[in-house]
Amino acid sequence: MQGNVNSQRRQQQPRRRKKICAFCVDGVHTIDYKQSDMLGRYVNEFGRIKPRRQTGTCAKHQRALAVAVKRARHIALLPFVAE
Repeated sequence: MQGNVNSQRRQQQPRRRKKICAFCVDGVHTIDYKQSDMLGRYVNEFGRIKPRRQTGTCAKHQRALAVAVKRARHIALLPFVAE
């Protein structure tokens, strides 16, 4: 009985589209830490870097993004924490 209920729920939920990496689509090879407006989209309201499952970036660009955000924080282009 329990397995039947779970299978019905699964069928009712719409399938989500797979998120695609915006950097791969645009053909970006390097992520510049000086573009604070672009990096701000990948930082949440608390100042933390958003995970891949929320942004849809690939692993390669997520690592580069993390380095760029940390560099931007170090030279005060992005805040470490929200105020």
